[in-house]
Amino acid sequence: MLTGTDTRRKRGASSVRSRHTSPRPRRFILGLAALTFAVAGTIMAPGAPAAFAVTYPSWDDVQAAKNDESAKAGQITEIEGLIATLNNNVATTQQAAQDAGNAYFDAQQAFALASSKADTLQSQADQQAQAATDAAKKAGEVAAQLYRNGGDDTTLQLFFSDSAKSADDILSELGQADMLLEQNKAIYDAAVLARNNAQSLTNQAEVQRAERDRLQLEAQQKFAAAQEAAQAAQAALEAQQANLATLEAQLAALKDNTTKVVAAYEEGVRVAEEERIAREKAAEEERQRAAEEERQRREQEQQNNNNNNSGGGDTGGGDYTPPTSGGNGGNGSGGWVRPSNGVETSDYGPRYSQCGSGYCASSFHEGVDLASGCGSYIYAAHSGTVAYSGYNGGYGNYIRISNDDGSGIATGYGHIQYGGLLVGYGQWVNAGDVIALEGNTGNSFGCHVHYEVYVNGSTTNPTPFMAQFGIEV
Repeated sequence: MLTGTDTRRKRGASSVRSRHTSPRPRRFILGLAALTFAVAGTIMAPGAPAAFAVTYPSWDDVQAAKNDESAKAGQITEIEGLIATLNNNVATTQQAAQDAGNAYFDAQQAFALASSKADTLQSQADQQAQAATDAAKKAGEVAAQLYRNGGDDTTLQLFFSDSAKSADDILSELGQADMLLEQNKAIYDAAVLARNNAQSLTNQAEVQRAERDRLQLEAQQKFAAAQEAAQAAQAALEAQQANLATLEAQLAALKDNTTKVVAAYEEGVRVAEEERIAREKAAEEERQRAAEEERQRREQEQQNNNNNNSGGGDTGGGDYTPPTSGGNGGNGSGGWVRPSNGVETSDYGPRYSQCGSGYCASSFHEGVDLASGCGSYIYAAHSGTVAYSGYNGGYGNYIRISNDDGSGIATGYGHIQYGGLLVGYGQWVNAGDVIALEGNTGNSFGCHVHYEVYVNGSTTNPTPFMAQFGIEV
């Protein structure tokens, strides 16, 4: 596990592409069916606001307009307006998604800071309370000794009363044993001071917890707003991708008196459909190959376990080397897997704040960084529902998966590369599924995945958390 300057040097070097990087899956949106449907009438992209509903001209409309100069001019104006609207919607919604993502990131950081302060204050209060208890016990031992040397029950009862005045009365009655008297007074004063400090810190911790809870609610609201904005941006992009090529082809056809434009468009649609089918076939073959590799690995692992349990040699007794493609970053127990095949380059906890172009990293690292190379697979560490998929301020492109078992546990994956979000909001994923591609977006200093574990909204150290499932990060 790398630490110190070696960690940061390794992290900066992690932008070198891993030789084990698997082919990159791509979401194919533009196809014959989408185009045919898009130009047939009124459509609305999934999850898009009602404002995006629009009627697109059909090829019959275009052909009819070509035969009438007045109608053609109007059709050209309409199509040019639709193209501009599509492009503007993409730009507007993407900017809104970025702004909402930044707002969510800032709110989450404020909540994390308030949560840390509340925990620190409570820990200090607990320490002071223990110090008060220890001092009181020590004072009691001194009082007991004085009692055995000639005190009485009344003196002892006075010593254990709550007020400082009663304690002063006790000390004045303890006689002329000056050194013992001074020692007991000092012990008592330390107990009172620790008790008062404990109460003060407890009050401060209570106030800070209230602030933490307020900020958590605010972060949750910003979280929902950011996801909604990300969905709107994706819907606008998909609407543009599904309709822009058709509209541009129709516009070109209206401006050209020959049939070559339409013919070229139709040929482009045919080629795009063939490419889509080929990609789907290749993706299915890759999935089947990865599944077969995983099945064979599991069989070998089971055989090794059986051999070990029966004393049959030390096969499989060494460290497990995860597969370089397909499968996942390494299986553990309880349905958890390692989210990356990469090496750890930065651990959870305090660190010095590194600064890049226009930003500085936080001085407390809320997760662990795992570097496997730009474009490498990132795996779901557990099964659950995608609660967030989109831009998230300093995390860059980010995915969050909720466990959905009532435990309050979730995981986060940051710095995903552009175009590397392979799952969407509300989607169910299984442990070990490929969900993203490793990148360098947001406040990052080289390609890696920033992996976080949340318990009831607050981060916890992923290293011991994953260790309980037999996984070393």
